[in-house]
Amino acid sequence: MPTEPADPQLWPHSSRLPLGGGWKGHCTAPGHEGELPSDAELRDACNLGYARCERLPQARPCDAVRFALARNGESRLAVQYVCEIGHAPGEHGVLQFDRVSASWVQPHPDARIQKMAECYLDACLRSQRRQI
Repeated sequence: MPTEPADPQLWPHSSRLPLGGGWKGHCTAPGHEGELPSDAELRDACNLGYARCERLPQARPCDAVRFALARNGESRLAVQYVCEIGHAPGEHGVLQFDRVSASWVQPHPDARIQKMAECYLDACLRSQRRQI
């Protein structure tokens, strides 16, 4: 579960990571809830998608979640997501963020995926501010 940006020096091209940058956080795998991954685990597993982590259960709803900013309007942002399982697309959809109220109009029902979407959008907006 991502909670704060990680040191970008852990990756050669951190903006290419699935959440638009590296993140620190805590584990949500069953039996490991709240554990803090090491920098090596963050660098080599947690932030990459398709993590090869001994904590992950064999049976899980998806292996990775990918995001893309689909629409960047003045008042609304649309964030597309795709949950992948076995390198194939599974669940997918669009999450809506209202810039005026600074709230998610259409959040994801899974708190973990919603938090990843928030981190992805945060990284996108920070990147846009740096380009201005």
